[in-house]
Amino acid sequence: MAYRHLPYEEYFINTSEDFTHTGRMTYKVDYHGVKYSAGRLKVRHEVNYEMHYEPERDVIQIHFQRTFGYSDWFANVFEFSSRYYDAIDFEGEPLQLRVHHGWGDMYLAIKWEIREKWSEQHALHPTAATEILGWSLGSGIACLCAQDLNFNFGLKPYLYTYGSVRPFKAKHKDAQRMRSYLDSLCTVCMNFADVNDIISYMPPFRGFMMISRVDLGREVKKSFFRMIHPLRYHTHYDRPELYRGL
Repeated sequence: MAYRHLPYEEYFINTSEDFTHTGRMTYKVDYHGVKYSAGRLKVRHEVNYEMHYEPERDVIQIHFQRTFGYSDWFANVFEFSSRYYDAIDFEGEPLQLRVHHGWGDMYLAIKWEIREKWSEQHALHPTAATEILGWSLGSGIACLCAQDLNFNFGLKPYLYTYGSVRPFKAKHKDAQRMRSYLDSLCTVCMNFADVNDIISYMPPFRGFMMISRVDLGREVKKSFFRMIHPLRYHTHYDRPELYRGL
């Protein structure tokens, strides 16, 4: 069966649990939570994901939940320093992968479970494509998942994120190679980010990057005053007109 993607706004409505109350949700995401402790303060966290198979499209779909609760905000804001994550070989040379500390800890807490459940689904549905979805914090975890499944299984997923954060970090001398590596991970990568969505520039420090940013809303001039209104520009990815021409 040839792969067929859904309308991009529908992915956002579903994976955000219809945050903006459009009434157009086609799939109710029932998240599974995994608890863990991280940092010197051993703050209790929970990371949430959902995985299912869609027979009508022959797709394995993985969702990661948005920021939800105090501990998620703690991971976003106070655990932003980069940490060593993995050492990979790319184009015949070693490349050190570093990620945002808080989001890295989140994915590390569930990576074995994700690998096991994805392997089970793949064994049952070997022809199925894999879609990985997330919004806001969930976008960062989705990107880490895409890298993990690519590195360990050779999977090239379809990655769709919204208001995507920048989870990876590269040293200046490795920035171009890191960009090339990240761009090689997916069959299709659409990290949708409104140009006035301030969350999509986080963390705002040199070296942090996302896999592949797709700018939306360019007809509206980027400005500081628009960027300080995240409730508008970080939540409107349910608008079909944003994706015209893509």
